[in-house]
Order: sequence, then C-alpha cells, then structure tokens
Amino acid sequence: MTARPYVLLSAATSVDGYLDDTSPERLLLSNADDFDRVDEVRASCDAILIGATTMRKDNPRLLVNSEERRAKRLAEGRSEYPLKVTVTASGDLDASLKFWHFGGQKLIFTVDPAVDKVIAALGDLADVVSVGPELDWGLVLDELGRRGVGRLMVEGGGTIHTQLMAQNLADEVHLAVAPLLVGQVGAPKFLGAADYPGGSTSRMRLLEARPIGDVVLLRYAPKERG
Repeated sequence: MTARPYVLLSAATSVDGYLDDTSPERLLLSNADDFDRVDEVRASCDAILIGATTMRKDNPRLLVNSEERRAKRLAEGRSEYPLKVTVTASGDLDASLKFWHFGGQKLIFTVDPAVDKVIAALGDLADVVSVGPELDWGLVLDELGRRGVGRLMVEGGGTIHTQLMAQNLADEVHLAVAPLLVGQVGAPKFLGAADYPGGSTSRMRLLEARPIGDVVLLRYAPKERG
C-alpha cells in the first residue's frame, strides 16, 4: 500500500486567530524573514496545496522564489518547483489566475458532478482527478502518495485547515503569529468550529516556539495529543 504524504499545515494569523481582514487587499501578517522561512519550507516539499477559494481571493503564484533553493531541488533530481495542487467541489476555476501560469505541474482534485466544468474551464492547464461524489480527503492523500508526494504543504484556507485537523490528517502545523488584532465579523479564521480529535482538553505537542522579528513561529504535532 502506498504511503500517504506527511501533511504540514502552514498559516500566518493575527493574535486573535484571523488569516486576513475584510478589506479588498490581502492583509500581510508575516514579515520579510518569515516569508523567506515559508519559501524554504516550500522548497522542502513535494507538493503545495491551496483551496480554490484561497486561489480566487489571493491569486497567488505559489512558487519557490529563491533561485538557490530551486537549483538545489534540481541538483537533487527533483522538479524545479513542487507540484501545485488545488481542490474544488464547485468547479468554479478561472483559467486567468496566476496559479496556472507559473511554476511546474498542476493538479486539481474535484468531485464527479464538477469534472466536466473543470475541464471546460482549464483545458490542459492541469491534470484533473475526481475523488467521487463528494470530497474525500483520504482519497486525495492516497492519490498524492501514488504520485510520489512524500511531503505536502497546505497553505489554506481556513476551511481546508479545519477539515484536515478535524479528520486527524495533519502531521504538523506551522503557525506564524503576527502582533496584530483583526476582530472583524466575517474575516476568515485559521480554524473554524469542528469536532476535533480528543476534544477541548487534548493538548498537542509543541515542537518549536521561535521569534522571527516581531512574528512568533509555533510548530505543533496535532496527532501527538495527550
């Protein structure tokens, strides 16, 4: 049986747990040094995943920006960029977004009713895989494992982070906490309400706590609850 990838959730939040505010412009929570740390983590992974909502809202290129890190990947016999992955249940994808036109290979996971819509929208910009009548994260991870993905970085959004944490599928969390307060109704949060494993008294093991300028990086092992 093919092993599933090691799943690493990565997010930057305000002190009160928000990923962004409600303004049209993206709220920059990290600082330059932390953005470089994220770039290093991306370079260490075989694939990077974001949800279609995050893609539509932020329009990221989702690249490894460092030429040195990309060269190191090539020297190790890997692709220059990690595989870029998205998931969509609605099939609402825009072929003009930056995600499709930068970096290397792209992969879409969707559901049976949306397959034709996705293919019509994107053509040959990405491989398309359906996981059945509804989204099944176990099947997503199984397919990524079959494709040789050993380490998967998940960069959002909050709905995806919540689902993976609630289903106990996240192996590690990287949380960069910025010294900001958002407090806006309707702003997206890192995690939403869910029936999390172990309940509210189950403590995750802390792997690291490190200041990066005015941001604090917290690394946790969600599956190691006590």
